[in-house]
Amino acid sequence: MSNLFDFKGNEEFGYSQPPPIEDPQRVKASIPTTLLRKERAQWPTASEPELVRHYTWLSRRNFGIDTGFYPLGSCTMKHNPRLNERIVQLAGMNDIHPLAPENHLQGLMAIFYEMQDMLAHCSGMDSVTLQPVAGAQGEFTAIRCIQEYHRTIGEEHRDKVIVPDSAHGTNPASAAMCGYSIIEIPSGDDGRLDLDALRAVVGDDTAAMMITNPSTLGVFEPDIAEAASIVHEAGGQMYYDGANFNAIIGRTNPGLMGFDAVHYNLHKTFSQPHGGGGPGSGPIGVKEHLAKFLPSPLVSRRPSEEGEIGVGDGWWYEWEEPENTIGKVQQWHGNAGAVVRSWALYRRYGRELTTMSEHAVLNANYLRYKIMNPSPEIRDKIHAMPADGCPADVVKHEFTLSMTPLVEAVGVNGKDVAKRLLDYGYMAPTLYFPMIVPECLMIEPTETESKEELDRFAENFHAVLSEDPEILTTAPHNTDVKRVDEVWAARNLILRYEH
Repeated sequence: MSNLFDFKGNEEFGYSQPPPIEDPQRVKASIPTTLLRKERAQWPTASEPELVRHYTWLSRRNFGIDTGFYPLGSCTMKHNPRLNERIVQLAGMNDIHPLAPENHLQGLMAIFYEMQDMLAHCSGMDSVTLQPVAGAQGEFTAIRCIQEYHRTIGEEHRDKVIVPDSAHGTNPASAAMCGYSIIEIPSGDDGRLDLDALRAVVGDDTAAMMITNPSTLGVFEPDIAEAASIVHEAGGQMYYDGANFNAIIGRTNPGLMGFDAVHYNLHKTFSQPHGGGGPGSGPIGVKEHLAKFLPSPLVSRRPSEEGEIGVGDGWWYEWEEPENTIGKVQQWHGNAGAVVRSWALYRRYGRELTTMSEHAVLNANYLRYKIMNPSPEIRDKIHAMPADGCPADVVKHEFTLSMTPLVEAVGVNGKDVAKRLLDYGYMAPTLYFPMIVPECLMIEPTETESKEELDRFAENFHAVLSEDPEILTTAPHNTDVKRVDEVWAARNLILRYEH
């Protein structure tokens, strides 16, 4: 047992463990002498209270969605229901091995099947794979399916992928990894897709167009169906970046817009915890003509037969490999934990997920209004994109602000404002993205924040804009780590710890 009282000595550890199953000496004898330590490792030692205090102290140095408002635009940081965590930690979910036989995995496979079906239904697609474990991996997977589709119909000459300048940076990167050349098209003055620019570059060498809707400006593309028609008439495919799916679920879907493939961010839309490096999940859905190229395995089902003990629903679930699969893009069957958490949210809310997107849009429009409608002295220091007075049916779940007027007036830039917000107890909004907005701050309140929290943030945002420029240009002041020299850090990477 760990010692609760003796804080001295080198043998006290802040943990306990059962006695070894194997005799330690016999285990040691089986290890090659070249792999054995010559002397005992000098690990730090601590009692249980010391260890608990240490990690509690560390946790207070970090910012997370459980400690305060996290308005990180585009990355959708919202509350993750604790019930989902309890479900994913059940023994039948948490303790199974991916190589277990199908008769041991029927419960998990039933969940996988339901998620495939739900994601296909809410996106207007025909088939879904849960294998990709990140949004960017989902992009890559979908583009590979499109690539194989063109190859099988004798159109390997299609080597261009069209990407708007407002796209996520992973879009052109994913296409380039598949060997495509990237054609970037500019946005219009209102931040939306420029159809004339699209018509000017589309042709018989177009493989696909990759676009997010709503865009990274948080603006819905009303001409998306026409854009899809332009690309399809040229023989290309339409790919939907699902990073902003949180804004439209239940109200419309990529299938209705004319898309052929889509990736979903379960770690954004469906409550899988996000941030801290993961874990993520980026399933993809495709129309029927692309389904046979999906990475394996998928889950299919058939009526159970005598002697087959499933989950009591009359079905038997099986792993299935599509006819012309591109193979695996990730080991095993995908991020099962993320799938189960997202399934729990779906089973809890079902059709109420429409309310989720409605509240996400409502909160974004409300916060945008609160920030942009204070005194004239404040309003003259910021610009909203798109312009003030934009119809409510255009701005969706997030919005962007330009700090250019503040730079011109007092020399304070977007980074200064973002760092000062840390002192007020908020995570900074997304900074300098999308790059088509100068001095950009991108804010997404999500559907899980209250009106009181949004009012408080708007009030503190105005307070920051009213402060002495010297305070902002030297912020943050109250955090454990003060402003760092980011250029020096980027050029002098320290990748390992030395004491």
